[in-house]
Amino acid sequence: MSANNNRNLANPEYLAFPFRIDEDGGEKCDRAAHVRQQIEQVLYTNPYERIFRPEFGVGLKKLVFEPNSSALAEITKKRLQSSLAEALKGEVDPKTIVVDVNPDEEKLIISVSYTLATIGTTEQHEFLI
Repeated sequence: MSANNNRNLANPEYLAFPFRIDEDGGEKCDRAAHVRQQIEQVLYTNPYERIFRPEFGVGLKKLVFEPNSSALAEITKKRLQSSLAEALKGEVDPKTIVVDVNPDEEKLIISVSYTLATIGTTEQHEFLI
């Protein structure tokens, strides 16, 4: 096997989300971008929004209208951690998922860090709600 084939096995191409058509068919992305896109899907999909996966999603946009408290932040953190562990199974080492929820007066900042299971790369992303 050539070095290029080994790289493709460790970091294959995925279809980008949201799905877009380009001249080669569907737009592609690498593993790190794919995992980030999966995290965004979990964050912004409401529970019961997907018919065949009703447990998928956390629905963070609904939290904008909830009272900003440390209890809400803790519940959100636990819900996010379990939803991400389920959604990212196989891609991310579940023991390395760290979710931090920082409620502010006007916004909610979600910080997610994890290690990609196959290539051992650590990633961190921040989402502003």
